[in-house]
Amino acid sequence: QVQLVESGGGLVQAGGSLRLSCAASGRTVGSYNMGWFRQAPGKGREFVAAISWSGGSTGYADSVKGRFTISRGNAKNTVYLRMSSLKPEDTAVYYCAARGGSGVSTRSDQYGYWGQGTQVTVSS
Repeated sequence: QVQLVESGGGLVQAGGSLRLSCAASGRTVGSYNMGWFRQAPGKGREFVAAISWSGGSTGYADSVKGRFTISRGNAKNTVYLRMSSLKPEDTAVYYCAARGGSGVSTRSDQYGYWGQGTQVTVSS
């Protein structure tokens, strides 16, 4: 079993930055590949970024490429999402997710563990 807890969300003006954190606990959590997804009001959950268990591979949605950076802490049990040049359309609940297997994945149905989400609101 893996438990995920997100933090770091909040209200920020357009053009600003935020760093989200996801603290993971449970057996062999360091061997899990991690991802960030988001869901805006009235929309489906969409992929944002992912990182492999080693940190050696990452992937990003086109909408955030060049603005967001995903990384893992040295102990591999914390994942970060650094968000910069934020836009109002980035407003959503952001979820951290974990999956076994290998490599990164953009598909939410391949992630077996999810956090409760953290709200990010970007004002114009």
